[in-house]
Amino acid sequence: MKGSSTLLLVSLTLLCICGLSTAEDNNEFFMEFLQTLLVGTPEELYEGPLGKYNVNDMAKAALGELKSCIDGLQPVHKEQLVKLLVQVLDDQEDT
Repeated sequence: MKGSSTLLLVSLTLLCICGLSTAEDNNEFFMEFLQTLLVGTPEELYEGPLGKYNVNDMAKAALGELKSCIDGLQPVHKEQLVKLLVQVLDDQEDT
């Protein structure tokens, strides 16, 4: 539960800091960010969802720690998070 709370807090903070313009942009950024955290690499975070932002060294260190926590999850837990993300993405496509 602690990891989920941390993920949510970091994700929401990034959304606020980035100041994205529309709700659709926010959703797209948030989902790409979560997907990359779950199945990507830290480098993909900086090239993908965070590519247009100047991420300082401390933020990179924090994201590295967060990614490490996610990668350390039991495979069954990570699989369930990926399934949840897929479900949310599918629901967004239906609307």
